[in-house]
Amino acid sequence: MSVLLRAAVLAGLFIAAPAFALDKCLVDDPTGTPLNVRAEPNGTILTTLQNGMSVTVLEERKLGTKRWLLVSLDGRQLGWIFGAYVVCPKAGGAAEAAPSQPAEQR
Repeated sequence: MSVLLRAAVLAGLFIAAPAFALDKCLVDDPTGTPLNVRAEPNGTILTTLQNGMSVTVLEERKLGTKRWLLVSLDGRQLGWIFGAYVVCPKAGGAAEAAPSQPAEQR
């Protein structure tokens, strides 16, 4: 096998479909503040989403060690949200859980 062919085969092993393509997910921000929706990962804020809102994940992207999700709402693409603040129930799994509640301030 030529070096070029090997490189092409190896590159193909690292190309995968987004893990959450077209999954319905819930905003689950433990801070209790609205979740920022951005023009690009870590970019300009376009709007916000409230805890418990259901979004559709269109794409996933890593920026350093952080996971960002491109989401839509009611068929309209919104932008990118921080993936740590989203819960995506697996098909056939348990019912969707209620969003996390922010810690009480004392």
